[in-house]
Order: sequence, then structure tokens, then C-alpha cells
Amino acid sequence: MTMTNLLPSSGDTNCYYILTEDFPYGCKFFKAGNICFCSERSYLRNFPDDGPPACYLKVVMLDDSSTVTINVQLLRPVSEEVAAFLLAITRHSERLNYFFERLRLEEALQALPGQKVKVEMEQKHFPGVIRYIGTIYKATSAVLSPVFFGVELQGEGENRGRSDGSYHGTEYFKCKRNCGIFLPFSRVQFTPVLDDDYTTQKTIGDPDEVVPVKVGDAVSFYVDEVLTKGIAMAVYREGTQWFVKVCPEEEGTTDIFREIPMDSVVKESLPSVYPLFESDVALGHPKQMKREISESGEEFEAGNSSLEVNSMVQITLDKGNQVSGIIRWLGHLPQIKHKMAGVELDEDKGVTDGEWLGKYYFHCAPKRGLFVKLQSCQPDVRFQWSHSSDLSLMDYRQQEVLPQAPDSYPPLQNEAAVRVLQGRMKGIQGHCNSCYMDVALFSLFSCTSVLDSMLFKPFLLCDRNVQSILRDEIVKPLRQTGFVRAKSVMHLREQLTEKGQCSSFTNAEKDPEEFLNLIMAHVLRIEPLLKLQSEGQKEQDCYCYQIFMDKQEDLVVPDVQQLVERSFLSSELKLVEIPSCFIIQMPRFGKDFKMFSKIIPSLELDITDLLLDSPRECCICGDVATLECSECFKDKVFAATGMKQFCSSCSRQVHSHHQRKTHQPTRLHVPEEFYSWNLRGSQQVPREKMELFAVLCIETSHYVSFVKYGPENEHWMFFDSMADRHGDENGYNIPTVTLCPEVAKYLDLPLSALALEQPRDMDGVAKRLFCDAYMYLYQSKKMALYK
Repeated sequence: MTMTNLLPSSGDTNCYYILTEDFPYGCKFFKAGNICFCSERSYLRNFPDDGPPACYLKVVMLDDSSTVTINVQLLRPVSEEVAAFLLAITRHSERLNYFFERLRLEEALQALPGQKVKVEMEQKHFPGVIRYIGTIYKATSAVLSPVFFGVELQGEGENRGRSDGSYHGTEYFKCKRNCGIFLPFSRVQFTPVLDDDYTTQKTIGDPDEVVPVKVGDAVSFYVDEVLTKGIAMAVYREGTQWFVKVCPEEEGTTDIFREIPMDSVVKESLPSVYPLFESDVALGHPKQMKREISESGEEFEAGNSSLEVNSMVQITLDKGNQVSGIIRWLGHLPQIKHKMAGVELDEDKGVTDGEWLGKYYFHCAPKRGLFVKLQSCQPDVRFQWSHSSDLSLMDYRQQEVLPQAPDSYPPLQNEAAVRVLQGRMKGIQGHCNSCYMDVALFSLFSCTSVLDSMLFKPFLLCDRNVQSILRDEIVKPLRQTGFVRAKSVMHLREQLTEKGQCSSFTNAEKDPEEFLNLIMAHVLRIEPLLKLQSEGQKEQDCYCYQIFMDKQEDLVVPDVQQLVERSFLSSELKLVEIPSCFIIQMPRFGKDFKMFSKIIPSLELDITDLLLDSPRECCICGDVATLECSECFKDKVFAATGMKQFCSSCSRQVHSHHQRKTHQPTRLHVPEEFYSWNLRGSQQVPREKMELFAVLCIETSHYVSFVKYGPENEHWMFFDSMADRHGDENGYNIPTVTLCPEVAKYLDLPLSALALEQPRDMDGVAKRLFCDAYMYLYQSKKMALYK
């Protein structure tokens, strides 16, 4: 379906659109991926045949039924059928990705009941058959209901479903109990229905068989008779012809893509299997008649007799490339005399999902399985330790102690940071819209250890590869040599593409918070950085805090302290506990809209008054506060920062004024432990402060960062992963780290003088820090010892 204008499909009563960029509207904020609509009559009124078209269109958002007026440049039209399929995907960003990528969406539109599919559940894929396509909501007043796929799970998917084909008492199809499930198309892998003649003609030795190329695969192709390698960024079809969008992998990096016919691209795969029975690596057969088997070889032959099912192993492939994984099956395969091992790999470098010649010997995700000779497997050295008689490795019961943790490299500070990080080709090399990830990683790991738990935290098997890439391929070289190649970051992006169930992490523009939320919450699963609670509400966990606030006329050049306090007050939020790391997004919506022309960095963030059930200090006399007044917070008589809380006597005096008699202070809870501590002579309320260690900035869709590497105001460095470029189409980006002591000059200025400073007249890169701030990163070194 081509979408070159906003003209609706013929016959549609309503015209449906998808929002392609984030859109702030008053106090509301609509994320890209929202579905909206207008009536056909309204559309024709705005776009008459005999007059100029309107620039804005009044539409109704399906999420909350609110009516908004929006720039038509932000909308893309969709048919009612497409809108219903997309509406079943709850995450807006994921919805937009599937709309742009189109391939899965087109497959869903052509799918029919009775078609065999694979469904994704709990990060695994299970076979099934489509039994129903349609809405599962009973008749409502909703303009459009989402369309789901009702799938009957089969084989290893049996008893993993949630219904017998019914949903909320309505039967949509019939199947065994716990064998039915309803899913959006994004969690269904559609496979073409093949007739019996096709499956019988295909054999494993067929040299004409085309290996499908998927996003993230390493491929090679010829350019002017020169073999070129690259990474598949997208796979799409035009008519009957399939194409692959490839990002060439040169000595450096390049942001130029090549679109090449599928039959001209060769997938960089494992060694050839011809002659099949002389190879160490065996390829799984494409899907045929699926038959479950339960056999597992128990006997051992010459080779590595210490290996067994669930052993962690390493396997050397062609060109010395090594892969690692876990043995899931041992035994003999038909027509192969050697003892074989079925290995589930840590990465997508396999060729099967546990199947061999139509039979399943074990189960794993697609492209994670590999059958190899047992003698080709070696114990994974990363998880081995010596059986030495050295007494230091044994306790008094002769039991081995755990192996040592991976080597750690401390963050760079003061002169060491300048010596290692400063200069051209320093920092993290940018490539293919990676600046959002480059600056986030550089800021979090170059000069601080506050989130080093991400590198060493005990992990699940599915997270092991991502953690090792982050630790060994990115943080280690960054702290050792001051430079990380773009190839290492691309390796991480490929893994996040899989973990995030989104194929655009390898090439699309994204925001730092999207990357941080994915890797922290869903991949490494670290403990949430923030625990927030609103009055009378349930505790909420999050990793980044977005400041939401209405335009404040009295704030011309605010500092971060003021913005955080006002945001917490307006949302009635409190911190349940002191965070070790506080990541704060500024009130900036979209890439072109800033609420404030300048924001002053608060080098220290005082969170004492933001803590729940923590002792407070009276803002008048300094005694222990027992009352808080949100209306006094807005009173200009008081200081511009700090929550307004009072002891009983000061509260009576303050609210005796005729302008404040209507105020309604709320009572604060003071812990009993503090009273007993206070009686021992400690009158002063302790202050909890966090220190600023990095600022991420954005200008014209490009992210850069400022990192504090020492204790003085002058100790700032500026990082740009794409500061310069070598060569053109086949060139690469040059990352640069420069010192920027000039920012101290402006940090020391009085507020009135800073407000008068013209950005164009500011020295060096100081303008970027004050005018383009997107995200502030604070740390509590005290709490980092415990979290």
C-alpha cells in the first residue's frame, strides 16, 4: 500500500492516520504511534478540490477520544483494516516500527484461518495454527476495535495457552483447554502454506535453496567486481522481487545504505556442509513434517568425556570465529557415525531451532541451534577453574570456591580521564544514527561507577551475551584506551534488536531513555533506579524521570532544582528511598520544542524535601518541620527553591497573614526514630544531596554529552561521537572528546547576568550545555555502595 498523501481509502466512513512523531498538545502528550481519525466529511472540508489544502487537521485520538488539531506533516494515512491490526499492539513505538517496516503487517493482512504460524511467548517461539482473525471485544461504543489472531498452539506449545478458544465468556473457536491464545500480529511469525509436492522435492543437499536473509545478518555482495561485506538493515519486497538494505562494513563506518536484490546477496554463514558427513557442523533441515522425539544419548565416546547435557561449551567455526552455548542433546543422528551434540548458542549464529531432518532433538529460538561433533566442543573457559590442590582454592571441607569475577577497570577521574579520553578518535565511534546510545554509554561509564552493577550483576542465560558485550567490548576498552569502535556498539545494537522485539535498533534514530529502559528493565533486569509514590497511591518503579509541568511565567531561566521540585509538587510525588542514580529528562517535547531557552545545571540536587516520611527542616527557623504547604511554594515572598514546610509555631505565624489564611497545609510524618535521635542532642536535620555527573544534550536530532571528570567547576569534557568524518560514502566518523573549562565561567554567573547572555556569544561549547540540555544524570556515591 503506497501512502503519498492524506486521501482516505474509497468508501471509508472515517479516515484513519498514524502519528509519526511525538506531539505535545496543551497539558497532554501523544507519543508517535498513536492512531487517530476524522470523518470523511471533515477531511473533504479541509482538503477541497478547488482550493488550497489546509496545513492542520482536526482529528480524534483513539487512545482517549480527545479532539486535537494537528499538523498534517505528522500524520500518515492508514486503511481501517490496517489501523485495526496496529491498534492491537499496545506499545506506541513498536506499533510505529511495524507500520514503517510493513513486511510483517502485509503478511498479517494476507493471513487466513488454517495457516500454520509460530507465536512468541516468554521469549520463545511455539508452533500453532490460526483459528480466528478479528476483534475479541464485545460490541462497544468504540469507533474501531483492535484485531487479534486466535491461535491454537500445537506440539511443544500445547498447554502453554490461556484459553480453549474463548475470551471473556465468548467462544471464537474451539480447541483443548490451555491450547488457545489471542495475540496481536506482532507476536505471530507467518509462514507460507506449502503443498506436499514442494516439501517432498526439497532436500538438504539442494544447492539452489535460498537461505532467507534477516535483519542483523552479516552478508556479502559485489560492488564493481569487489567483494563487499555488510549488515542487513532491512528486508522488503517490491512486487515479486525481494530486496535487502545493506549497511557496508568498511574499515571505519558509513551512513550510506545500499539496496540490493536478494539473489545478489550471500549470507555470511557457517562452513559449507558439502560433503555433509565430513563436516563438523551439521545444518538443520527446513521445516517439514514436525515429529517430536524424546531420545537423548547417554553414552560417551572418545573425545571430551567430561561434557554432558547442560555443559557450557565453546565451538570454533570458520576463520577461527568462536561461538559459545549450552549442550541440550547428545547422541547419534541418522547417517552420521560420529557422536553429535545439539547446542543452544548464546547468539543468533546457528542454523536451526533444534530440528534435524524433520525431527526435534531439542528446542530453542530460531537460529540459536547447532548440531556439531561432540569432539568439536570444548568446555567454556569462562566458567572453568583449576582443580588444583592449592589450599587457597579449597575450604576446610575440600569444596571448591567460586571462580573469580571478571576483571574490573575503574572509571577515569581527574588527570587519568584527561590523559586517556581527550582527543580525536576518542570516546565511542558513531555509526548509523547511534549517537543516542553513544552518549548514554559514554556518560554512564567513562568517569563514574554508579551503574557498574549492570556490568557484573548475576544474570540469566538470555542476558549473558548482552552483559559481556557491554562490559568487555565497550566499557573495558573505553576505560583502558579511551576508544570504542563502532563495530562493538553495532554488536550491542544487534542484540538489543532481538531483545527489544524491534528491528530498528540497528539503524533508526531513537532517544536515550528508550535505550536505557530496554537494557535496564528488559535485558539486564537491574533493580529500578527510582521508587516513587503519589499520595494514597501504589508505589511506582521507573528508571528515568520525565519532568511534566505547565508553562511557568515566573520561571525565565530555571535551574534543575526548581524544575524537579515543581514537577514533584504538581504531581504530588515523593521518593520512597534515596536513589543511587537519578536520571532526569527535561520538560522538552519533540526535537524542536523547548519549554525554556536556558536551563542552569544544578551541580548538587537536594532531595531531602522530596523524600517520603523523612524528617524535614522548617524553612523559617530550621527546626523540625511538621507541616507542608503547597500554596506557599508559589508565594514569591519565599525563596525560589525548596519545598515550603514549617514547624507548628512558624506555620501559625505564616498563615496568620490575610493572604495566606485560606491555605491548607498538610501534616508531615516524622519518623519516631528521628525524635529519639534528636533528643540525644542532634538538632540539625540531615540533608540528602546528589551530585551531577553528566548532561546529555540534543540539537537538530543529534545527541552530544558533557561529563564531569573531577571535583572543580572547570572539570568538564564534551563528547561528540560524530564530531568529524573521514572520507565520504565509504568513510567513517571520527569521535572527539574535548575539555570545556569555559562552562565554569557561566556556572559562576549570577542568575540575572546569565539570563542576559546571548547563546551565540557564549564561549566554546557552553551554549550547548545551557540551551540544549535533554537529560541530567545525578549520582549518590553513598547509595551506590549498596545498590
